[in-house]
Amino acid sequence: MDEISPLLGSPPQQDPDLPDLPSPNLRPRHQELIPTPCGPIKSWSELCCLLKLYFCFTVLSLLGLLGLTSFSIYKQHKGPDMSEDNFSVSLIQLVGILFCIYYISRGVLQENRQELVAFVLNVLVVMVRSLVNFSVQKSKDKDELLVRFVCIMCLGVVHVFCTTLLIQRPNMMAFRVGGALESLQEQYFLLNLCFSMVTFDLQAQLCLCILFTTLDSAMSAAHSIILGCGVVWACLTAAVGAVAVLKEARVLVWVFMLQNVPQVAFFIYLMYTVIRKWLSDDVYTLEAAAVTGALISLLIKVVLLWGLVRLVHSFGQGLRERMFSSSK
Repeated sequence: MDEISPLLGSPPQQDPDLPDLPSPNLRPRHQELIPTPCGPIKSWSELCCLLKLYFCFTVLSLLGLLGLTSFSIYKQHKGPDMSEDNFSVSLIQLVGILFCIYYISRGVLQENRQELVAFVLNVLVVMVRSLVNFSVQKSKDKDELLVRFVCIMCLGVVHVFCTTLLIQRPNMMAFRVGGALESLQEQYFLLNLCFSMVTFDLQAQLCLCILFTTLDSAMSAAHSIILGCGVVWACLTAAVGAVAVLKEARVLVWVFMLQNVPQVAFFIYLMYTVIRKWLSDDVYTLEAAAVTGALISLLIKVVLLWGLVRLVHSFGQGLRERMFSSSK
């Protein structure tokens, strides 16, 4: 009866000079969000027991796969007959697992569907890559990769199934940050999409650099310099893009777009190198992976630029203050 009485009684009188305050019945009853450099997150105590259990299981299983992959890389690097294909696949698997830990952390703590979708896609890519790599190995090499292959496939199925269930749950974070205004909720969705695409693009850049390295085992000094500059430039571009999105800085958005021009030139140079290697080699595994990775990276950039163009028009409408304000 106490909760209903405010609705039945006359509303309290307010000073006309003061802003209208929401009724106590309309105020959110959740705990206060925790502002972080990557956006607000929920407190650990606010997660349900099943979600805590799944999150801990996911992170621990990914750390286990990270250890197995690191051990495989060490053995392949120290082995007398190191296969460039196996070594490059293991390195890319390592990068994918590291990003999976990042995606699931933000996806759970922020109820971020974009990050959860990115996590599922990464797990599927890791599974497919592991399946293809294991199927083309010789019997001797299969024995060495058997434990990692079985763990990746079994855990991958569990992660895809459970995370798909999480994605289908109602997304309350957009309402909690944007409030009842649909425009702010849409802006929050675009912001998360752009931030996820920036991270996704960085992952694709690192994988392309790994492929570029393994395509040319006898890498010249010029190629080494280009590769090193490409890695540094990719990290710098991702940092600028993340800050531009979170801080609603229009100048940094334009800087980020200009930074993508040299990356496109790097794609062209990579394709030129791949084509030359393709014409003089009978094995096309890494070459095909490099072409596919470059096309996927270009697609990511198109989606990212489209989202940025839409997001930049809604800068300054109060979403940044809602996200990084410590008071509700």
